Amino acid sequence: MSDNLIPANIMIADRHFRIRVEPADEETVRHSIKIINDKVMEFKKMFPGKDMQDYVSMVLIWFATEFKAEGVSSIDTEAVMGKLKQLEAILDSELGE
Repeated sequence: MSDNLIPANIMIADRHFRIRVEPADEETVRHSIKIINDKVMEFKKMFPGKDMQDYVSMVLIWFATEFKAEGVSSIDTEAVMGKLKQLEAILDSELGE
């Protein structure tokens, strides 16, 4: 890990997380978090009564298929899957599962 990481407080699906990011990546991370939270709200309106983890799962599926639909070939799939697994582990630990 780099020594010049900066702390960032983020919220995903009503959960607060403190992460450390490269200064150059902070804007991208915050933009991604906004997209995630907007999609969670969209799915909550479309499918009322579901569990928050269900909505987060729907967003992850949407994200994965969105990139595939756009034909993005420059994405490092293993890196994305690793990040998604890290996010899932964080959510699981916060939800006590």
